[in-house]
Amino acid sequence: MKGFLEDANYSIGLLDEGATLADVIDNCIYEHTHTGKKAFYVGDLGKLVRNNIQWQNVMAPIKPFYPVKCNSTPGVLEILGTLGVGFACSSKAEMALVQDLGISPENIIYTNPCKQASQLKYAAKAGINIMTCDNDIELKKISRNHPNAKLLLHIATEDITAGEEMNMKFGTTLKNCRHLMECAKELGVQIVGVKFHVSGSCKDLQTYIHAISDARCVFDMAEEFGFKMNMLDIGGGFTGSELQLEEVNHVIRPLLDVYFPKESGVNVIAEPGCYYVSSAFTLAVNVIAKKTVEYDKLLPSGVEQARNDDEPVFTYYINDGVYGSFASKLSEKLNTIPEVHKKYKEDEPLFASSLWGPSCDELDQIVENCLLPELSVGDWLIFDNMGSGTLGEQSAFNDYQRPLIYYMMSFSDWDEMQDAGIASDTLMKNFFFVPSCIQLSPEERFSTAA
Repeated sequence: MKGFLEDANYSIGLLDEGATLADVIDNCIYEHTHTGKKAFYVGDLGKLVRNNIQWQNVMAPIKPFYPVKCNSTPGVLEILGTLGVGFACSSKAEMALVQDLGISPENIIYTNPCKQASQLKYAAKAGINIMTCDNDIELKKISRNHPNAKLLLHIATEDITAGEEMNMKFGTTLKNCRHLMECAKELGVQIVGVKFHVSGSCKDLQTYIHAISDARCVFDMAEEFGFKMNMLDIGGGFTGSELQLEEVNHVIRPLLDVYFPKESGVNVIAEPGCYYVSSAFTLAVNVIAKKTVEYDKLLPSGVEQARNDDEPVFTYYINDGVYGSFASKLSEKLNTIPEVHKKYKEDEPLFASSLWGPSCDELDQIVENCLLPELSVGDWLIFDNMGSGTLGEQSAFNDYQRPLIYYMMSFSDWDEMQDAGIASDTLMKNFFFVPSCIQLSPEERFSTAA
């Protein structure tokens, strides 16, 4: 591994057996309460190690290629690179980030379905040859700007559920694959495999069966044109649940054994993003304003009947929102619920509440309705499962500043990495020991990932 993170301004705290992530959050809140009450993340990088072990136990020999857009913070990229994970990049910036890690071009794929000519030229110069394509216009653009490109034909899957009719879809039909192969042959572009993607929200795992069967048809079609296909990309859509991983494996393994056996020489890869990072990051935010509002009809099921008309309904404003860490809320439902950090009695009354970001924008609603004890300005809320889709490029909205990131790992996870022989010297320089009973100062003990 080369020196990208040797110069990066970040560090990783090693927790002894007496310390927990909850202790870290408590300590950070204590410090922020006295120094500025900024939103912050705590990232458990050991979770990435454990998730990778789980992947190897369940999904091997399918090689993971991590989508950098999911979470491009340096600690995540360094750990995954050290673990031997490949990377799926959608832009020049992401390719440059991964290259600076010392990752070989063979372990990078360019997955943006709508590539810019300048970025294709960059990929060509960098030797990043494997990329996806789903239409003839894109194919011609690739042929002009990347003569050594090796294409994965991105085929469509039937994974639209009733709530997803408006989703933008990528991928071509089986019928159009023949046309694309004819074009590629004329242009002298190599086609080396197939990609498909099944959404994580898709509940019907039979979609994988159809997609793998379609992929086999494309491989057979390629033989007619003389293409030597050697890669199948089964995409992302892995939620992070071990049960979901095992269910997917149970469905796809028999088909892969029949259609793409080991002796076929076809390398099967996947693009797990949320799987690795979603549960690894926790976000702490601070209540900056509060209002009592009129009763809102849009309450959780069962609350309306039980509500006393004299009970207040609260609107809280927090110091992070959809133009920051909750950006994914603009396109999908929030997959986490807020937890109140302060201690309160079990029998303390709960009130209908909504949460909003600091922008004063009508789109900046984080939680439409939930039940919370009455909060005060200055109180803290904790959001779990915040590692995916929120820690990428800096937002340009107003003066939004990315929250501080505190990286942690337990000694047992660190030992796991050392035992596997995958702890690089560069990575080791970023670790420091965290005693179990110490108040952690961001200025003295941590660095930000910003």
